[in-house]
Amino acid sequence: MEFKSSQQRELTLHILQQIKSAILDLQEWNKDIDNQDDLQHTSGGMQKLAGNCMLIQAIGEGVKQIDKRTEGQLLPMKPEIPWKQVMGMRDRISHGYFEIDVEYIDDIIKNDLDPLLTAIEDLIKIVTIV
Repeated sequence: MEFKSSQQRELTLHILQQIKSAILDLQEWNKDIDNQDDLQHTSGGMQKLAGNCMLIQAIGEGVKQIDKRTEGQLLPMKPEIPWKQVMGMRDRISHGYFEIDVEYIDDIIKNDLDPLLTAIEDLIKIVTIV
């Protein structure tokens, strides 16, 4: 994998690091959430849900930017991640407006963040050594 410029490489690395930070924040914020009701039925839970949605949107947008900036060459290096679905998370939340599916958000947080974090960390290593 080659970058057109060192600036492109640095920007890609920066976006990957932001995604990693967002994943770690999501994991920290939700470590005490036992079920969806914790997010739906209290003011604090609803605020946490809104923050979760914002970070999930940011992750999806970041992945889109990485794919665009690397001309589709970087993400396929981690084929175990369904990158189109990750990018689609952003669209689903952004265009769902007031119809956010709490079950969907909870499922992402409980099941998808660990493998995504591992993949992002691996991509950071790849970009760093290129």
